[in-house]
Amino acid sequence: MALYSLVDEADINEPVLIAAFDGWVDAGAASTTAAAQLAERGTIVATFDADALFDYRARRPTLEIIDGRPSALTWPELYLRRASLGTWNLLVLAGPEPDYRWREFARDAVALARRFGVTQWISLGAIPAAVPHTRPVPIIGTASRPDFLRGGVQPGPEGVLRVPSAAISVLDLAVSETGIPAVGYFAQVPHYVTGPYPAAAVELLRAVGRHLDVEVPLGSLPEDATRLEARLNLAASSDDGTRSYVTQLEERVDESGLASGDDLISEIERFLRDRGGEGSQRA
Repeated sequence: MALYSLVDEADINEPVLIAAFDGWVDAGAASTTAAAQLAERGTIVATFDADALFDYRARRPTLEIIDGRPSALTWPELYLRRASLGTWNLLVLAGPEPDYRWREFARDAVALARRFGVTQWISLGAIPAAVPHTRPVPIIGTASRPDFLRGGVQPGPEGVLRVPSAAISVLDLAVSETGIPAVGYFAQVPHYVTGPYPAAAVELLRAVGRHLDVEVPLGSLPEDATRLEARLNLAASSDDGTRSYVTQLEERVDESGLASGDDLISEIERFLRDRGGEGSQRA
């Protein structure tokens, strides 16, 4: 039995599929925010069986209580939506990262990609990193073939990098095995920032735009990013230790550019420890 149900079976001409899930590769909610912007006003193509995919004890539905009376439940939902970007047709697969049945989920994602004739697969993500909020958000990439990263994005650190996988990586590999070109763009989010980080969502959208050679509407995200940067600047200026630390990060980034594999591993390990997750290693 498939984990999805088709809502709209109409043909789509050579779509690009863009995928993003929350979880530990969605630091600052950057990738899911970018995906939501791309799918804004999009129509639902397929729904997924939430009861089969989610652990409701870990991802509890939200209960609305009005004047002491339980009124409604909002359940986690995972959709595939159709949208457009310039002359491109898009399919946007986004929502909560499934807790269960990742292999079956990947199988069904591949089936949908084949069903709709997907020509490219673009994964979006965000990871915590030792980068300052005062510098442009760095983007690193992964790709199923060497020439597929575009817009000057560099591939991830050289060598073998071993980290606990996210569901989106399982889908990446499954799709790549079908011959569909797959690429991933990952924003590096300052590890000291908590809550949404719109600047990273903006850079992910720009990465998609450069990849597809099209202008991407950013909505209110640039203004949101400017307001957050102002608050972070104020917080840093009011504390000598914080200001000194941000200055150190600025100097480090200005001198060396992208974070090394060891730097990435260090920040991912910190992030996973905070979440009670497992460790990672580099060979």
